[in-house]
Amino acid sequence: MSSTYTPVLDKKVFFTSIGTVLTVSSLMILFPVTSAGIAHSAMQFITDKFGWLYLLTGVMPLAFAGWLAFGRFGQIKFGRADEKPEYSTVSWVAMMFTASMGASLIAWGFAEPIFYIQTPPLGIAANTSSAFEFAHMYPIFHWSLAPWAMYCLPAIPIAYMVYVRGANSLRISDACNEALPERGRKSAKTIIDILVVISIVGGVATSIGLGVPLVSALAVELLGVPDNLLTQIAVIMLWTVIFGTSAFLGLRKGIKVLADINIVLMFFFLAFILVLGPTVYILSMSVNSLGLLFDNFLRISFWTDPIERGGFPETWTIFYWAWWFAYAPMMGLFFARISRGRTIRQVVVGVIGLGSLGTFLFMSVAGAYVLHLQSNELLDAVEILNSEGMATLVAVVISQLPWPTFILTIVTVLSVIFYATTFDSAAYVLASICTKDLPGDQEPGRINRVVWAIGLGIVATGLMVAGGLETIKSMTVVTSMSALPVLFMMCYTLYRWLQQDFPDLAKPKVHTLEPH
Repeated sequence: MSSTYTPVLDKKVFFTSIGTVLTVSSLMILFPVTSAGIAHSAMQFITDKFGWLYLLTGVMPLAFAGWLAFGRFGQIKFGRADEKPEYSTVSWVAMMFTASMGASLIAWGFAEPIFYIQTPPLGIAANTSSAFEFAHMYPIFHWSLAPWAMYCLPAIPIAYMVYVRGANSLRISDACNEALPERGRKSAKTIIDILVVISIVGGVATSIGLGVPLVSALAVELLGVPDNLLTQIAVIMLWTVIFGTSAFLGLRKGIKVLADINIVLMFFFLAFILVLGPTVYILSMSVNSLGLLFDNFLRISFWTDPIERGGFPETWTIFYWAWWFAYAPMMGLFFARISRGRTIRQVVVGVIGLGSLGTFLFMSVAGAYVLHLQSNELLDAVEILNSEGMATLVAVVISQLPWPTFILTIVTVLSVIFYATTFDSAAYVLASICTKDLPGDQEPGRINRVVWAIGLGIVATGLMVAGGLETIKSMTVVTSMSALPVLFMMCYTLYRWLQQDFPDLAKPKVHTLEPH
């Protein structure tokens, strides 16, 4: 790593983006009711008119990534032919997993099945055996193959641009070059970077909006502190300090260390539930859900519910796809940055395969445990969710385990570090997009990273004041619209680069039998 490199701030992208973020956050704080109403209306319009597009686009990354990994270009390495991976496989997967999924897994893993048994998909009657089975399977569907494929999609062209083509850039817009006309390209790329930053902030805002009440509720259950806005703001301040410090320290001393700690804590937590909880029930539900997923994958991937219009696809699948798309540019850039020394095939299999395995394990164990409590009348999870919300439900469910104080402490630490790692990665990526000519082996300026960490904390405060899960979800869907065309442009650009750089691989070999 060169010690002479000095990061140069792209003032147009930085000030326009941070100004937009701070303005929207201020409006949410000053006019919470009006802001929530506008966000809800915009989300309803997008999901009603373009829900089909999200569902159609949601399967495209899986197909494209599969073509890349198992086609003729799979062995292309991101780096020199003899170059070893920059990070060990364990640290690489840990950083990807903790940065992308974070403690949102904890929030949704225990709560999502309880939503579904009340309002099941596919015309299934509520609170029936089928409702419980699909309530366990659907979170696995929403959190496994699709999101990881969407995150993998931009990672490949960015890593290719930096480590194969040697570009001094960690900007999304530079990976769209071939899809942009020569005339006006510079201005178009500035607009793309600004839109990507806003999309990323929208995606991260959803995690923040879910995470603050979760950690607050865990603290209430563990420490007995009052559950109010003051506690939630204290949580935001704690996070900002943690991930601001980590962002300041950088990738190796900050994000990697937190990720390594967190992956150990997560697997300990899962093993704790599996061994001391209803082991046979969890294993039976998990195997059953695998069968349901394989049997129904295509149907639920394209299910728009066009006749009944019950609202399930819009409320859940389309929202999730929008959330993953909003996050995709950020995760793509971060995954690309840490994937030096790996081949296209290794990145695709590692991101989609190992990432999906991790979310499958968590959703299977958490979902089965809460459904066991509900079905055996050990806990009225439905009543708690409907009256007190997701965060309280998660805290109460975890407290049902043996040694509740011990395991609540573990989960609280896990959640705090999980979210800190996610926001740390977000600050790193946002700062990278706002930096000119950033080489792949360099990091953006420390002050730039810390400013974005503080900016995300301000967004979190705005969301807390505006309040409500629906407002948070609405913000994600609205901001995700700008990410869709960018991802398509990146795919096209990568295809053109592969054709230009590896013409021999681009042409399929024709095998003929020579006549004797």
